[in-house]
Amino acid sequence: MNHNTQQVAGDDDFAALFEQSLQESPEIREGSIVKGTVVDIIGDYAVVDIGIKAEGQVPLREFIEEDGSVSVGIGDRIEVLLESLEDQNGLVILSKDKARKRKVWDEIQSACEADGIVRGTITARVKGGLSVILQGGVKAFLPGSQVDLRPVRNLDTFIDQEFDFKIIKFNKKRGNIVLSRRVLLEAERANLKSDTLNRLQEGEIVEGVVKNLTDYGAFIDLGGIDGLLHITDMSWGRVNHPSELFQVGDKVKVKVLKFNSDSERVSLGLKQITDDPWINAEERYIPGTVVEGKVVSLKDYGAFIELEEGIEGLVHVSEMSWTRQIKNPKQFLKIGDTVRAVVLDIDVSQNRISLGMKQLEENPYEKVVEKYPPREIVEGTVRNIADFGVFVELEPGIDGLIHITDLSWTQRVRHPSELFKKGDQVRAMVLNIDDSGEKPKISLGLKQLEQDPWDRIPYDYPIGKITEVKILKLTDFGAFAEIEPGIEGLIHISEISDERVEDPRTHLEPGQKVRAEIIQMDAKERKIGLSIKSARRQDELADAQGFVNASDAGATLGDVLAAKLGKVRSE
Repeated sequence: MNHNTQQVAGDDDFAALFEQSLQESPEIREGSIVKGTVVDIIGDYAVVDIGIKAEGQVPLREFIEEDGSVSVGIGDRIEVLLESLEDQNGLVILSKDKARKRKVWDEIQSACEADGIVRGTITARVKGGLSVILQGGVKAFLPGSQVDLRPVRNLDTFIDQEFDFKIIKFNKKRGNIVLSRRVLLEAERANLKSDTLNRLQEGEIVEGVVKNLTDYGAFIDLGGIDGLLHITDMSWGRVNHPSELFQVGDKVKVKVLKFNSDSERVSLGLKQITDDPWINAEERYIPGTVVEGKVVSLKDYGAFIELEEGIEGLVHVSEMSWTRQIKNPKQFLKIGDTVRAVVLDIDVSQNRISLGMKQLEENPYEKVVEKYPPREIVEGTVRNIADFGVFVELEPGIDGLIHITDLSWTQRVRHPSELFKKGDQVRAMVLNIDDSGEKPKISLGLKQLEQDPWDRIPYDYPIGKITEVKILKLTDFGAFAEIEPGIEGLIHISEISDERVEDPRTHLEPGQKVRAEIIQMDAKERKIGLSIKSARRQDELADAQGFVNASDAGATLGDVLAAKLGKVRSE
C-alpha cells in the first residue's frame, strides 16, 4: 500500500471516529451552543475541546478585553457556538462571540415571551426616538412616544441613562427590538395611584415631587396622582411666578386642602403648613408706627412694601412726597429698595396696611398760611399754563394759581399763553388761601397789583359826556368802541344813526374814530353804552345856538352851555 493509499485510509478512519463521537453526543450539532475547555493556544487561536474526537479553534480576538488584553488561558471553560463541524481544512469552527450573542438573543426572546423586563442604556438619539443598548450588547429602538408618561420635548436629556424597558415588538430573525418605558411607568403609576387614593385625606401633610410648573401654580406628583398647588397657596407673601420657589424635580411637603376621590382632584397648600402672619398683625402694626421694608411691586397707583414674609403694605403715590407730583412710583422707587414708612391704617379683615413715606418729613404746608398772608406780594416762576389760568411756583412744591380773570382789569385774555410762557418770572398778590384740604390752595392775582380803573371810570365818563372813541369790532347788533386803552363801550345798532340801520358795516369800519355820547354806565357789570346819533344831535344843537366850542372833545352839552353863559355875563 503506497503513501496516498494510507492517507485516504487514515482520513476515512478519522471521519468514522468523528461520526461515532457525534452519535455519542447528539446535543452537539452545527448551530448549537456547547461548552468546551481550552486545551492549547496556538498562534492566533485557542484550541477548545468540546467533547468530540476533533478539537475546534476560536480566534483570540474574541477574548480581547476593553483594555486590549487577552483574557483566556489553558484550562478555561467557555461557551462557544459550533459554526461548522469541518471547514476546508478539516477543522471544527467555533465562535465565542456568536455564542454570547446567541445566548443574549435567546434570553431576550424568553423575556419577551414571558412578558418580562429587560434593562438597557440609552446611547443616542435617532430618527423617531432613541437607540438603546441592552445588556449583552444588543441594540434596540425606543420610540419617542414610549420614553415617558408625557411627551418629551428634549430627548437628549435621556442619553447615557440606564432604565428598565418592556419589549413591545421582537423579531429575532431581522434583529428588530422595539422597547417601551412608558408601559412600565404607567403600571407603576397605577399601583402608586391606588395606594395614594387609599391613604389620602384632607388636612394631611404629604410629600411629593414637583412635576410641572405653570403661570398659575405647580403640579405635585403625590404618587400616581397629581395635586395642584395654586400660586396663591404657595406663600403668605407675594409670588409672581411658581419658578421663584420651585424647580421641576424638587421634593416638597404640602397640605391636602381638598380631595375628591371620584374626580381624583387634589388641591394642595404650602403656606397653610405655617401660621397666618396676619394673626395679631394689629398688635405689631399700630397706626403711627415707623416700619421698614423692601419694595416688591410697583403699580401706577403706588408701591407695595414687604414688611415681613406674608405681610405687605401699600404706599399710595399721594403718600410718597409732600411737594413732588409723582405720576408713577417708578420715578421715586425701584424694586428691591429698602424704605422706611409710617403705618397710616390697617385692615386685618382685608389683609391691608396703608403706609406713608412723606409723613417722615416735615409738612411744608403747615406754615403756608403763616408765610403767605392775604395781600402779600410774592414772586415766582410760571410752572404750568392751563386754559383757566397760570400756575406759579413760589417755592419747591408750593404753587399758586392766577386765574384768568385775575390777569388784567381791562384786557380781554382769551388764553393765559397770550401773556405768559413757562419759566417766566412774575409778581403777584396773594388773594386767598384755602387750607381745608391736605394741600392748601393759594389764589394769586396779577391785576390786583394795580388800581382797578373802573373805580374812576364812572367819574371820568359820566352819562351825557361826549368823547372820541375808536371802532374796534363790528357785529350784527352794533359796534364795540375803545374809549381808552382797556375800556370799551357798545354802540348799539339803534344808536348809530337817526335813520334805520340794517347793517353797522354800511356806516362804520374798524379803526374809524367817531364822537359818541355816554348814555349808559354800569360799573359793577363793567358795561358802557355809547351813542353816535345822540352826540351828533348835541353837536347840531350847539351849532344852531352858535356855541362854536360845543365840538370840543370830552365836553358835555351842559359844559358847553355853562361856558357860553359865563362868556355872555362877562360881556
